[in-house]
Amino acid sequence: MSNVLAETKDLFTRNLRTSGIYIAFVAIVLLFTILTGGTLLAPENVTNLVLQNAHILIMALGMIMIIVAGHIDLSVGSVLAFASAVAAVLVIRLGMPWWVGLLAAVVVGILVGAWHGFWVAFVGIPAFIVTLAGMLLFRGLTWVVLENVSLSPFPGEYKTLATGFSRGLFGEVVVGQGSGLLAQPQTVDVFTLLIGVVAVAGFVVSQVRSRRARMGYNQKVESMPLFVVKLAAVAVVAMAFAWALAYNRGFPLVLIVLGLLILIYQLITNRTVFGRHVYAIGGNLSAAQLSGVNVRRVNFWLFVHMGMLTGIAAAMFSARSNGAQPGMGNSFELDVIAACFIGGASTTGGIGRVTGALVGGLVMAVMSNGMSLMGVPQSVQPIVKGLVLLIAVAFDIYNKRRAGAAR
Repeated sequence: MSNVLAETKDLFTRNLRTSGIYIAFVAIVLLFTILTGGTLLAPENVTNLVLQNAHILIMALGMIMIIVAGHIDLSVGSVLAFASAVAAVLVIRLGMPWWVGLLAAVVVGILVGAWHGFWVAFVGIPAFIVTLAGMLLFRGLTWVVLENVSLSPFPGEYKTLATGFSRGLFGEVVVGQGSGLLAQPQTVDVFTLLIGVVAVAGFVVSQVRSRRARMGYNQKVESMPLFVVKLAAVAVVAMAFAWALAYNRGFPLVLIVLGLLILIYQLITNRTVFGRHVYAIGGNLSAAQLSGVNVRRVNFWLFVHMGMLTGIAAAMFSARSNGAQPGMGNSFELDVIAACFIGGASTTGGIGRVTGALVGGLVMAVMSNGMSLMGVPQSVQPIVKGLVLLIAVAFDIYNKRRAGAAR
């Protein structure tokens, strides 16, 4: 046992940047669960957390790659509003089919991403300036497209993407009886639980294969007891999450989209040449250029990816909002950027992971939701978020100084 504890301490010390965010997330969840009397983890609230923050998590997938490459995108809130406005005009004002609006939001996002990528990659203007200009430009275009008025409602099919659920596909299981004479039996959705089981099985298989590969290259791995504990902890959390969804309304359709995008961008960042080039550019730009990396092309496609993901997020958010407003998306860029930095991304590029950005986004979501449940004033909530972001960046700087002193 003492060896396992010593190894655990050494593992956390060596990987403090990545392991620290998971520890912090668990601590924040436990804190707000206690402060809210358990309401935070109530099945209905867990479902609402997914629905309310899916758009932030989707955009964080693109933002983490932007930040790893040493850039920043300040325009995502305005681009989301612009893409939503175009979708609303086509579907609500012009009466086009609902799927045209969804497609238009994504296409607008891609075109905007290509616009930003052109100025950054081929003209050489810093991304900070290009996207700051984009933030102003596309906010103004949102007002123009909407003619300074809000548009609503969307057709039911459009809204289903962000508010629909899959329940009863494989039946339901009765787990209890509600209170009262007319209360309905309490059931859980089998399909949602099966999704949880498949997700856990996939995670276990990938971790076992990764462990074997590292051992094959004589790399240091954690002991088997610690490895099993890690897998068991993830399995418990994943199945608890699946149970909460199954007990409430079933599997949210938006989570299917988010899950597919997570898998795709995990693959892109970890297993593709493009992903390795992104990390190379952020880690050492000169070395990447000397190694033959086409920096312009990589930077261009980075912003196209960001635009596409923002367009998808726009479709999700406008569907959940059931309309488009000139002021929608305000401060979303700050939430997305904060999610990446809280999740372990470096301010100087080269470091950051998709999973870290997702956990950082969940930290922000849990804090916002927990403070709302506690009745914390809206004026106080940004103060808390700002302090958390400041601490995260300070932690990054501290890690770099400690690493430099150790050399």
